[in-house]
Amino acid sequence: MTDFVTFELDETGIGTITFFDPQSNSLPGQTLKQLASVITDAGENPEVKVIVLKSKGDKAFCAGASFDELASITDAETGMIFFSGFADVINAMRKAPKFILARVQGKAVGGGVGLACAADYALATENASVKLSELAVGIGPFVVGPAVERKVGFSAFSTMTINATQWQTARWAKEKGIYSELYPDLIALDDGLNKLAVTLSSSNPEAMRMLKGIFWEGTDNWDKLLVERAGMSGKLVLSSFTKNAIEKFKK
Repeated sequence: MTDFVTFELDETGIGTITFFDPQSNSLPGQTLKQLASVITDAGENPEVKVIVLKSKGDKAFCAGASFDELASITDAETGMIFFSGFADVINAMRKAPKFILARVQGKAVGGGVGLACAADYALATENASVKLSELAVGIGPFVVGPAVERKVGFSAFSTMTINATQWQTARWAKEKGIYSELYPDLIALDDGLNKLAVTLSSSNPEAMRMLKGIFWEGTDNWDKLLVERAGMSGKLVLSSFTKNAIEKFKK
């Protein structure tokens, strides 16, 4: 199976965006580009009342950046373009005038943590542990950092960033604000997600739009900031340290 991004709209106005990659739902550049575009379109679609972001399968929610693509980067411009894909997705989620609910059914790494944090409300299973592994491969969570820190605070963000090989439990993630709700299994997760989405689909869209704007106050500089951060990662990924670390992880 190949990677993909799909969008489905039901009769209640719930727009569901699903992404998939055979490598534990990692995010290659093309998937990032599609995600940003589909999120933007869903936000602009007047028939969409609330957006659900999910990945396919019952294991990993998202493994973050595609290691195959990271290993193939040979110049700073290509690196900048790749990491700007994460910036585009986070900014699309930030700007969408609809609430975005993230369904986190399993582990989230790096960019996957960024997606969960950029969502307005994340629901997860008790198996959905989190890790910012970027430093372990010689870079850092520069692009997703603002979204993560906004949710968990500086102390928890620095803990995740520095201890880059340590998984944090789903319960820890809920305590720090990444997840709003935890469920014991997928059936319970989908039931809780559906109930909330249906409730929101019948809520006042103008009130939700105004609330979304309030939730994201103070982030108007992210269009520039996240691209600058993408440049940092784009340069670091060219280093011999990072190239060697990525190859070890791939093996």
